Amino acid sequence: MNYAIKSISEFDYIEEGSGETIVLLHGLFGALSNFEHVIDRFKDRYKIVIPLLPIYTISLKRASLEGLLQYFEDFLAVKKINRFSIIGNSLGGHLALIYALKHQSNIQSLILTASSGLFENSMGSSFPRRGSYDYVKNRVQYTFYDPATAKEDYIQNVFEITTSIPKCLRIVSFAKSAQRQNLADDLPKLKVPVLLVWGLNDTITPPFVAYEFNRLLTNSTLRFIDKCCHAPMMERPEEFNEIVEEFLMHETVKA
Repeated sequence: MNYAIKSISEFDYIEEGSGETIVLLHGLFGALSNFEHVIDRFKDRYKIVIPLLPIYTISLKRASLEGLLQYFEDFLAVKKINRFSIIGNSLGGHLALIYALKHQSNIQSLILTASSGLFENSMGSSFPRRGSYDYVKNRVQYTFYDPATAKEDYIQNVFEITTSIPKCLRIVSFAKSAQRQNLADDLPKLKVPVLLVWGLNDTITPPFVAYEFNRLLTNSTLRFIDKCCHAPMMERPEEFNEIVEEFLMHETVKA
């Protein structure tokens, strides 16, 4: 990825472009590079900000969605970001929802793709099998419709994460926190416009999860991408970006 990582206080992040702000939130095994195609597409019209979430470095006692929410709130305060849209993938979508429910007036719109918060099958829900590269490779490829989308460097990065006991403990803690925080009762309270972009072949948060989000979020639009699994912005970036752009333009016109 060609974008520089910046630092302010304790936070590492990417910031590109200018205009209205869109904050991007990656998932449990995600990285800043997951959104490279989104940056490329929108940086000429929007300010794109991606905080590096401290999934593997946060203290173990704070390794939960509550701890991640506090970190995100602190980051926004330091950066003086007050009114913005969020694109969140997987655990990042879950974090976006929790933040939006608490700070609804700060949110222009939400774009959720393969979000947790209702139901998910996850490699992180049990202790990852340390030392087995083939197991990790299989599980990473399982998150993509086309296994070839999982490049060798991405698989190697996940494998290295799973060889660290402290990182594995945090992964399990975050995954269990996500499973505990089912948002079904709270989602109807969220009135901001929400776009749900789902892979039709998602194995982690299957299509029925998307339909349930759409039912519970009263101001939501659901779009599926065929031949796509758990990371549409990586696997089908052109289709993903087209859908997102259509939604953002529609919301801008309404405003």
